[in-house]
Amino acid sequence: MTSQLLEPIACPPSPLNHVPNVPHNLTALSFQKLKQAHQPVNISQQKNQSNFSLLDNKPLNTSKYASVLDSCKCPKLGKQVHAHTIKTGFDADGFVDTKLLQMYARCGLLKDADFLFETMPMRNLHSWKAILSVYLDRGLFEEAFLLFQVLQFDGVELDFFVFPLVFKVCSGLGSVELGRQLHGLVIKFRFCLNIYVSNALIDMYGKCGSLDNAKKVLVKMPERDSVTWNSVITACAANGMVYEALEFLEKMMSLDYSMPNVVSWSAVIGGFAQNGYDEEAIEMLFRMQVEGLVPNAQTLAGVLPACARLQRLDLGKQLHGYITRHDFISNPVVVNALVDVYRRCGDMGSAAKIFLKFSVKNVLSCNTMIVGYCESGPVSKAKELFDCMDVLGIERDLISWNSIISGYVRNFMFDEAFSMFQNMLMEEGIEPDSFTLGSVLTACADTISLGQGKEIHAQAIVKGLQSDTFVGGALVEMYSKCQDLTAAQMAFDEVIEKDVPTWNALISGYARSNQIERIQYLLEKMKRDGYHPNIYTWNSILAGLVENRQLDLTMQLFSEMQISKLRPDIYTVGIILPACSRLATLERGKQAHAHSIKCGYDTDVHIGAALVDMYAKCGSLKYAQLAYDRISNPNLVSHNAMLTAYAMHGHGEEGISLFQTMLALGFIPDHVTFLSVLSSCVHVGSVETGCKFFDLMGYYNVKPTLKHYTSMVDLLSRSGQLHEAYELIKKMPVECDSVLWGALLGGCVTHGNIELGKIAAERLIELEPNNSGNYVLLANLHAYARRWTDLARVRGMMKDRGMHKSPGCSWIEDKNEIHSFLACDRSHKRAEEIYATLDYLARHMKTGIVHG
Repeated sequence: MTSQLLEPIACPPSPLNHVPNVPHNLTALSFQKLKQAHQPVNISQQKNQSNFSLLDNKPLNTSKYASVLDSCKCPKLGKQVHAHTIKTGFDADGFVDTKLLQMYARCGLLKDADFLFETMPMRNLHSWKAILSVYLDRGLFEEAFLLFQVLQFDGVELDFFVFPLVFKVCSGLGSVELGRQLHGLVIKFRFCLNIYVSNALIDMYGKCGSLDNAKKVLVKMPERDSVTWNSVITACAANGMVYEALEFLEKMMSLDYSMPNVVSWSAVIGGFAQNGYDEEAIEMLFRMQVEGLVPNAQTLAGVLPACARLQRLDLGKQLHGYITRHDFISNPVVVNALVDVYRRCGDMGSAAKIFLKFSVKNVLSCNTMIVGYCESGPVSKAKELFDCMDVLGIERDLISWNSIISGYVRNFMFDEAFSMFQNMLMEEGIEPDSFTLGSVLTACADTISLGQGKEIHAQAIVKGLQSDTFVGGALVEMYSKCQDLTAAQMAFDEVIEKDVPTWNALISGYARSNQIERIQYLLEKMKRDGYHPNIYTWNSILAGLVENRQLDLTMQLFSEMQISKLRPDIYTVGIILPACSRLATLERGKQAHAHSIKCGYDTDVHIGAALVDMYAKCGSLKYAQLAYDRISNPNLVSHNAMLTAYAMHGHGEEGISLFQTMLALGFIPDHVTFLSVLSSCVHVGSVETGCKFFDLMGYYNVKPTLKHYTSMVDLLSRSGQLHEAYELIKKMPVECDSVLWGALLGGCVTHGNIELGKIAAERLIELEPNNSGNYVLLANLHAYARRWTDLARVRGMMKDRGMHKSPGCSWIEDKNEIHSFLACDRSHKRAEEIYATLDYLARHMKTGIVHG
């Protein structure tokens, strides 16, 4: 195929004027004739030339023009110099024209550079090199190659310095085949032993993913310099062989003639970071400093992403200081990487300051900030910046839309997510990708929107994305949460490359549906297919078991996890503690607490609140208080948990005090807060305080529920204000339940109010005709009033209906087993031993004799 490069061809058109839409995986290109596509710029007629002067009374020469043009970065001044060369006759000088070409390229005036090149009377190899550089700098790799084809037949003898430029074409196109053809051409011209050409070959092969060829070039080189070693180090790092790159770096350190420089170290640091070795990248940065080298922009651009992923805010701040002191703050790549560090560390205040003051406002920097606001809040700022991109003239890309949609989903703003998705499709006409559909499917799953989820599924099928791992996993999760396990299984079966999260989504669905046998089958199949269940797998199973009140099985699985290699994480503890609360199993709760202390989870606000709740429900207010005191940054939920614990254990004064402290700290109470503090008021019998707190609910826009009204009725009834309680019942905007009437009836029994008691009892019996407790309360009311006839009538009704007073229940935990007992109950397997021991203790209590 090398011969294709050398066969005679007609002159192709100017690449800048005709950019074909050709895929970048070509090994050979076709060519057409070059044509002049625009009229020349009449540079001699440019106005406002007073800003430039060469009148220093010295004769003009090519060197002076070259010096001026080399330092020129202003398009206006550059054109003035060009006009001056025309006026003085130097415009026909090949050396000056080449410098003009380079100036136009530097100033971004590509059409002017192209026109100048086409009209040059004498084009030498340096002119060709200059115009090739113009195209390469703009990423016009195919067009640059077209020019190289023309160069071969322009009558200009090729020299070695052209080939490093042409190799960049291969790198830009990612075409190793084209690179091999050009390598053959280099061999033909006998430039292969030139160190500059060989270095460029190593660089090209590395960027095209052909590391073996790069090494072969290295082995054949008669001489090597620092660029050689840097090229091969970069090639290894770019192809994921980071430790091989490190070996070359260390080999370079052992050489006398070429010590590693900042480029060498930056390549290794960047390689480690790009391949996920973040700790190693930072370690290499420290080693580089020990060697006496200071980081440059390339080093910083490599190490900052590693710092961001590790959330090393301390190191990020140190690098920020270094960047400021060494004036790298003007480098857009470094600045954007620094913004990303603060974004990933949750410091959006610092990220915003840098973004507003130093960042180049483009789609990349805006997307970084949008993601940050979506992750750390407030989401409203993400939407504000998203809308502002239009005003700034920045075209939003798919990543912009995906970021804002996934941000809404992550923050449970599902309506907004659905709305943005519709706008993206209908108004902007942007086609969604797998990430878009996956995010919207997650919203469908969390809102149990089966119909909408099926619509997204249909879109995925149209685009052929239903078999995509990310989309397929989201479909499985959506159907699982919507309780359509048949569809979930079908979606799972369609995924071509299943991963562990996809398996977890399906297993979680079966766990929620309480299909234990199916879970066991899936776990075995998962292992057979080469996937190992991880902690998320077991967490999903545990969550399903707790949801279906399979609490004993939950605790058994947790015990097995503790002795296995798979250690429970913070989410496992968060799932287990509610199970301990429901079982009222204090010892197992303590085990979970011990694990959380060992792992440092106990200070977490969510785990701390769960611990408080567990200890309170297991009867240990003391341990609940200790767990509460350990929480590092208590939020409303954790305060509510402690407030509920006080109310549950009858510590009303402590509960009221905590509520007042919460208000003083600026917490906004919710319905749980008010329910707990009203319960505390009931326990201390503080009617005035309770009424005050009840009225306070309106101030905080908390609408009283039936439970709040029940607490107030209970408070008034216990204090003897029965008529006030009954009036409150009549004014309630909600329907009364048996608990509320029971609270009023209890107060009537205590204070002997027969009339209201009868009303409450009648309503209770209407609501719960088969509840023997209601009849017992009514009987107690008649007994208190010495109305024996009515008492006998109630007991007769209970007897006729076959009702018995519900026996009291108690339980004890011993060796991880719960033993429950009812009054007069002999169903326990060790009942004979228990009652024998009870008789033994009773005898000793009566006689007063206690044996040691």
